[in-house]
Amino acid sequence: MKRLFLGLLLSLVAFPAFAAIKGEEVTYRAGDTALKGYIVYDDAAKGKRPGVLVIHEWWGHDNYARERARALARLGYTAFAADMYGNGKTVDHPDQAGAAMAALLGDARTLRTRFDAALSFLKKHKTTDAQRIAAVGYSMGGVIVTQMARDGVDIAGVANFYGMLDTKNPAKPGKVKARILVLNGTDDPLVPPAAVEAFKKEMDAAKADYKFVNYPGAKHCFTNPGSDALAAKFKLPFAYNAEADKKSWEELRVFLGRVIPTSAAGAN
Repeated sequence: MKRLFLGLLLSLVAFPAFAAIKGEEVTYRAGDTALKGYIVYDDAAKGKRPGVLVIHEWWGHDNYARERARALARLGYTAFAADMYGNGKTVDHPDQAGAAMAALLGDARTLRTRFDAALSFLKKHKTTDAQRIAAVGYSMGGVIVTQMARDGVDIAGVANFYGMLDTKNPAKPGKVKARILVLNGTDDPLVPPAAVEAFKKEMDAAKADYKFVNYPGAKHCFTNPGSDALAAKFKLPFAYNAEADKKSWEELRVFLGRVIPTSAAGAN
């Protein structure tokens, strides 16, 4: 019996600690505006690890953004789901979402201030290696992270999931520091072929390091399982696509593994 107990004890010691994904709601500030974000990381991991900023869709900082942050934490990153609207604001109607998005994207100074506030919070977190940072954005969030790259934000990379590509402030040669990944659906009417070609020409002229991936048959919001219900309710050109979701996540995993490698980046 004593030998059996010792054997079990030794076997437990031999195995590493199981992952303990810990998420925390936090409040941070951009000037006078209170922002409510969600930081998530593996509490069982030792030392600092790369950080990934997650920027939400036009609905605001909702559970979908948090779910994606948790998935990134399971890959070994510290992920921070940011709040771009302020006070944790979310909306549930396209008219409200469109108005909120237009106000934010139409104010370049506020947009950059809030992005920088989230970036600063992530960099200062106790688990984050501030020298290895990337940003991921969905729909409106994809627009934001791509524009931040155009504006020369000093991070390793940005990934744009089905975000619109047109801009009033195109990238200038030599200014883009971040590597760019765009994950797009071929059947997304919000990102027409002409916009794709214009984006590629812009990136080539700016000598940016970018990769553009198209998923056949995929529409807008193809990674969000809640898209179908919203599409039906509001007659939106959205649709979840399980195959594109899986393939684009793998594309992101590989991309992050290259620009901000972590020992757990190869995990499923």
